[in-house]
Amino acid sequence: MGSLSEPEVNSSKPPGVRFVEHIKKSPVSFKTHQAIVLILTFVAYASYHATRKTTSIVKSTLDPQSSELGLKHLPWRITYHLEPPESRKLPPVLGNGWAPFNSSDGTSLLGELDVAFLAVYAFGMYFSGHLGDRMDLRILLTVGMVGTGVFTSLFGVGYWGNVHSFYYFLIVQMIAGLFQSTGWPSVVAVVGNWFGKKKRGLIMGIWNAHTSVGNITGSLVASALLTYGWGWSFVVPGIIIAFVGIVVFLFLPVSPEYVGADGEEDELHSPKKSGEGLTEPLVESEKEIKDTPVGFIEAWKIPGVASFALCLFFAKLVAYTFLYWLPFYISHTAIDGKYLSSETAGNFSTLFDVGGVLGGILAGHISDRLNARAITAASFMYCAIPALFFYRSYGHVSLILNIALMFITGMFVNGPYALITTAVSTDLGTHSSLRGNSRALATVTAIIDGTGSVGAAVGPLLTGYISAKSWSAVFTMLMGAALIAGLLLTRLIVSEVSEKIEESRSSRSSAAELLV
Repeated sequence: MGSLSEPEVNSSKPPGVRFVEHIKKSPVSFKTHQAIVLILTFVAYASYHATRKTTSIVKSTLDPQSSELGLKHLPWRITYHLEPPESRKLPPVLGNGWAPFNSSDGTSLLGELDVAFLAVYAFGMYFSGHLGDRMDLRILLTVGMVGTGVFTSLFGVGYWGNVHSFYYFLIVQMIAGLFQSTGWPSVVAVVGNWFGKKKRGLIMGIWNAHTSVGNITGSLVASALLTYGWGWSFVVPGIIIAFVGIVVFLFLPVSPEYVGADGEEDELHSPKKSGEGLTEPLVESEKEIKDTPVGFIEAWKIPGVASFALCLFFAKLVAYTFLYWLPFYISHTAIDGKYLSSETAGNFSTLFDVGGVLGGILAGHISDRLNARAITAASFMYCAIPALFFYRSYGHVSLILNIALMFITGMFVNGPYALITTAVSTDLGTHSSLRGNSRALATVTAIIDGTGSVGAAVGPLLTGYISAKSWSAVFTMLMGAALIAGLLLTRLIVSEVSEKIEESRSSRSSAAELLV
């Protein structure tokens, strides 16, 4: 870019990009840079989720009494039991589990690992966003991925080291959660730097499929490696994410400015909404860009940040309750008079994620067409309420109906979750109130997703207590959370509706003037 001298640009380029340009003897194009960003950030965050998923897969090996999922895993084989899980004698796995998780309070200890991981992850998110706007995102992402790989592997090392101390696994999980918190603010900020608002919702809706791809991949890899010892289910994903982190360091371009890429796209300078003045660009010209990072409190004051952050708290509460408890719920619910095995229930629960992929794409596309993020997110949350009701009320009738309703529920639950954590976070991180300041994107992303991650920890925790008494009460809690999530966007919805009315009036006035 014009504001950077050639030596500064070359020194900022990732070494892998410089090597490719040396071989080609020509600069890498802007569109090629965009493709590299989408592919690398997609794979990077999918690897984060793959390592995050391993614990839920290995739980049944560490504590065999928590599930009858064993080592003889045949993907998508439908197996049934005629009795509810509570009445069946469950076979031991790998020498009766792994101390201390094979004791009478083993399930509680595993739950404490989940809560500790999510709590540190949510807490660390705020600091990661703060760091992300103050240092090279490529370095931060690399450190986070390599650190995640190391501590994910250290959990598995406990298998060969014959470690049976709960505090060892607890500390390792907490530090892994801290490193994991670097991922989301970094990848969203990088993608936001390269893609403007015009098609941001659709692009990020498709890109956000990395979450589901990572969950599914992590499940398959961890399950396949259990035969060789549960330690491998942690070590191999840990090695994979560390390797991807090195690739990120070598090739990821953080922004067009730092690699000297000329963007002919009008996306990077899209106009603001009508209520904010149509003639002023969303991101101002590079001469006006400030380099002073935005403070934590100042980021909270950006219009819309608090509303969307609190909305995501309740949206993630619903989404993560399904992530952690859906396989358990399916295996403990008589479907057409029969109970699915945990193996089959776990396989079918991935269809919730598939529905979430479609929901994220639809929410992004609709919000782009309407230019109304709040209206789209709230509409999906309100539609999630009847979807949750019907899934709880009629999901037991037949397996086909259960799958269909689960898919629809995943679409409406994960749609707004994907939209808020991607396109909305990027929009707000480049809000006009920042007057062109480009150093707020990671902080805003961290605030929104960090607040949502607190809800992600609260939902599964409450479900553990409430489900012991009534699953209907759990679904009532989830429907209430979806309702609150939608209501929290009411003020922004009113603002967007007012803008649409004003746009309509302006269009009619312009048409009338042309006729005259």
